[in-house]
This record gives sequence, structure tokens and C-alpha cells, in this order.
Amino acid sequence: MKNKYFPVSKLLLVFASVLLLLSACVPQKKIKYLQSLQEHDSSRVFVNKRPLDYKIQPNDNLYIRIFSLDTKTSMFFNQYQGESQNMYSDDASIYLNSYSIDKQGYIDFPVVGKVQVKDLTVAEVKDLLQSKVTEYVTETMVVVKLVNFNITVLGEVNRPGELKIYQDEINIFEALSMAGDLTDYANRNKIALIRQTPTGSKVIYIDLTKANIIASEFYYLMPNDILYASPLGIKQWGFATFPYAIVFGAISTALLLINYFK
Repeated sequence: MKNKYFPVSKLLLVFASVLLLLSACVPQKKIKYLQSLQEHDSSRVFVNKRPLDYKIQPNDNLYIRIFSLDTKTSMFFNQYQGESQNMYSDDASIYLNSYSIDKQGYIDFPVVGKVQVKDLTVAEVKDLLQSKVTEYVTETMVVVKLVNFNITVLGEVNRPGELKIYQDEINIFEALSMAGDLTDYANRNKIALIRQTPTGSKVIYIDLTKANIIASEFYYLMPNDILYASPLGIKQWGFATFPYAIVFGAISTALLLINYFK
């Protein structure tokens, strides 16, 4: 009787071990990007009709500096020019020394006075200030940068948090790479993009397994965008941090006991 019982018990334990391993695995099709891109599409060009550059909005912050051969004149436009360059050594100092757009969309620029910049691109603000400064002094160069180009990445990524962007544009794959890439348990079929609009926050769901994302209007991110990668259903079992050593130790002990009492 015992000789029949123990082999069956051993078989059940082996079956449970295999089932445990299989249930903890994430299929490859769940973790691959751009799956719909076939080999014959390797020379295909994806045209991205992305929207125009970001439009400046109230509460945005702009870094603005005027450069001129006549430093004595240009210093009247640069309210902090006479101070140490160390003031720009970190993000906080750059933010504190930038120009904040008020609720009506204006900045208060030295000498020139109030300038309406709402709904203008950074390039348009640069051209506008250049024309106004030229009225006072010639041979100048205006530099304008958007200070608050931040992206937040949350959920199933290796390094979640806020990203500081120091370039004019960034796409969704670049942002995810800065966050350490998605984990194996991220649902690549349904990445939530939360974007601020004049009428409120809008949630868009993006499928990173489809190649047409490259041509999507949401491929390039905007300031203050939030990306959220939700987990796959398999993670609800806690296999990402499952105590494998304890489970397999228990199985090994059980097998030893079965062999001992055979």
C-alpha cells in the first residue's frame, strides 16, 4: 500500500513544482515592444505628424538671458547678471532665477515691462523679446529655455519618479529608458498617458506592442506628462517577490521524507 502511495505523492510534488515555475513566467509576447513590426517593414518610414511645439501656459517658467557686446547695457535686461555663476549650479537655483508666467500669461521683463507670452512657443517668445530688446540696444542675442519640462513615470518601471528633460523634445521610449525601462511585469498593451489640457487632465492609453505608436501624436511627450505602467494580472499572485527558496526547500524536505519512509 505504501509503495503505491509514495510514488503518487512524489509525482504530485513534482507536478506542483513545475506548475509553480510555469505560473511565475511571463510569456515573451508580453514583454516585447513593437511586435506588429515585421521583418519586411525594416525599411518602412513612419511619418509622425506630431503637434506643434509646446505652447507656454500660466505658471510655466522661462530661463531668459540677453547677450550683447555692450555688457553694461545688457546687464539692465539681465536682472541677475552681476551675481555669481554658481547660482545656476542646480535645478532649484535655475528655477528660482527664471521668469514665471502669471495667471494672465505675462512676464515682467526688465526695461521692456510686461510681455504677453501665453500660447506662444519658446521660439516665438525668443523672437518677440528679440524685437523688443532691439528697440533699446542693437547687436544682442536672446536665449530662452523652458525650465519646467518635467515628465513623471510611475508603476512598473525600474526607477519611477520625476524626470528633468534638458532638450526640446523627448519620445515615450526615451522617457522609459531614463526610468530604467519597464519591468517584465508591466502591461505594455496599456500604458496610461496623463496629459494636462486647457479643459483638464486627459488620459490616453498607449499600446507599445504596436508599431504605429511611432506615428502617433502621443509618441512625443509634453511638459508635465505622466506615464503610468500598470502591472500584468500575473503579478497579483506576488510572484515578483515570491519566496522561492522557502517553497523549494519545503518541497525538497518533503521528497526526502518520502524517500526515507518508503
